[in-house]
Amino acid sequence: MKIEQIISDAAVKAVKALYGIEAAPGTTVPQKTKKEFEGNLTLVVFPFLKASHKAPEATAQEIGEYLLANEPAVASFNVIKGFLNLVIVPSFWSQMLHHIDEEADFGTHKAAADAPLVMVEYSSPNTNKPLHLGHVRNNLLGYSLSEILKANGNRVVKTNIVNDRGIHICKSMLAWQKWGDGVTPEKAGKKGDHLIGDFYVLFDKHYKQELKELEAKGMTPEEAEAASPLMQEARAMLRKWEAGDPEVRSVWEMMNNWVYAGFDETYRRLGVDFDKIYYESQTYLEGKEKVLEGLEKGIMYRKEDGSVWADLTAEGLDHKLLLRSDGTSVYMTQDIGTAKLRFKDFPIDKMIYVVGNEQNYHFQVLSILLDKLGFKWGKDLVHFSYGMVELPEGKMKSREGTVVDADDLMDEMIATARETSAELGKLDGCTAEEAEEISRIVGLGALKYFILKVDPRKNMTFNPKESIDFNGNTGPFIQYTHARICSVMRKAAEAGIDYRQVDTAKVEPSEKEISLIQHLADFPAVVAEAGRIYSPSLIANYVYDLVKEYNQFYHDYSILREENAEVRAFRLMLSANVAKVIKTGMGLLGIEVPDRM
Repeated sequence: MKIEQIISDAAVKAVKALYGIEAAPGTTVPQKTKKEFEGNLTLVVFPFLKASHKAPEATAQEIGEYLLANEPAVASFNVIKGFLNLVIVPSFWSQMLHHIDEEADFGTHKAAADAPLVMVEYSSPNTNKPLHLGHVRNNLLGYSLSEILKANGNRVVKTNIVNDRGIHICKSMLAWQKWGDGVTPEKAGKKGDHLIGDFYVLFDKHYKQELKELEAKGMTPEEAEAASPLMQEARAMLRKWEAGDPEVRSVWEMMNNWVYAGFDETYRRLGVDFDKIYYESQTYLEGKEKVLEGLEKGIMYRKEDGSVWADLTAEGLDHKLLLRSDGTSVYMTQDIGTAKLRFKDFPIDKMIYVVGNEQNYHFQVLSILLDKLGFKWGKDLVHFSYGMVELPEGKMKSREGTVVDADDLMDEMIATARETSAELGKLDGCTAEEAEEISRIVGLGALKYFILKVDPRKNMTFNPKESIDFNGNTGPFIQYTHARICSVMRKAAEAGIDYRQVDTAKVEPSEKEISLIQHLADFPAVVAEAGRIYSPSLIANYVYDLVKEYNQFYHDYSILREENAEVRAFRLMLSANVAKVIKTGMGLLGIEVPDRM
């Protein structure tokens, strides 16, 4: 049993015995003692003052004396105002470390066959351009959240919806037909998603030029937009696509396949994957069907112009368009169609959409509509809403072609990691292949950690140079500590020392060692809380605090040079389990930790 639970149960008995009351739920749960005070756990006694009819100090003293006399886990106590600081017997912490050591998957739970099935949707790219920095944050959050939910005993399906239809796709296709001269990714020596992105930018360049010329002839911006021959051609192409024109569909399929090959490469490098991918081109008609079904049931209504709407005024919202007057669908319709297909494919208990906070209203409406249309998880769908990510130079825009490309960013991170590691001598003695692999692990670890350590709800600035620092709250700092512990364990093995073959039960841990064990013992609660509030940043910052604490211990105590065999084995056990929790915690963030650096 966890020490917090033991103390809480004992405190319930104390309050009952001393004051004749049942403690209210939650009032006896102890907190970690602040570093400046002596003790491991602190009980706040203010909730019991009404029953004790005594000052806070006297109440804390009475409860402390009761616990010391009746709970073997309590070694001593001290009182600071209404705070009762408890020192736990050192042998308890020693037992706790042995328990952690015995559990290979400490802090995580495997899903039972009947565990809740959670679907997490993330990525959602458009097939008219490559993935960019915003997608990087989305993919990292979605993947990490999926791993955290799995660690909490859920069955998880990772899914992606690809926006592979619409006017934006037609713009790239039209530009390729007009100015591409039959170019392919192979001919251009470019990834397919990059090539298509170039044509999207090219369309915009020509379109802007056209608008400029039309406005020079005296048209207003609105008139110029309506009269633009390029835009008219793109819209005509979209209508042909909707009608299933074989020629348009064939170009669309070819160019989309180029993009998917490019996306797959980026996903692989980023270390994210999906169990099932859906495509808007396959879901939008399903959505139309579901909306028309809702119309029949009176959930939606039709306006005179033929458009279909939902009246959400009773829910405090407005009227929402679901089908345009020409029968074409909107994003909401597509999301309803995708939901229908997913529900048919999987018995979903919970649906989580990882989408930026600019879509908050969209998901509020989607939740209401799915519930009205009979999806049992509709009302409780989760919009995992996250803030925007920028670079120090400011916002990124895609149509001007100044987007921060995900592939370029990863290349830059790996190059920076290589440079920084070499300067610090971290690659000394490595073969070229080892140096390359370490640079990849460190560069991508720096990128992922810097993004995931921030509360997802906040906007953030990603600073590549800051993220690669080997000191401070960074991925490389944590990775380096893991490699350092692995080095200690290798040296122990070379010297024939196996801590599991030594009886360490009688070793009384020092204050610093107790603090580390207590930190390790918190890991399951951190994983549970990160799953409850959907926050990978909790795990990132927990691992950083653990690493900081370990490095102080490593600085202050001998491990392999310790002459007492039991104490040495105990410290090796402590080190091995810190490494284990670092690896598990970073794994939940999708970050690799190298064994040597």
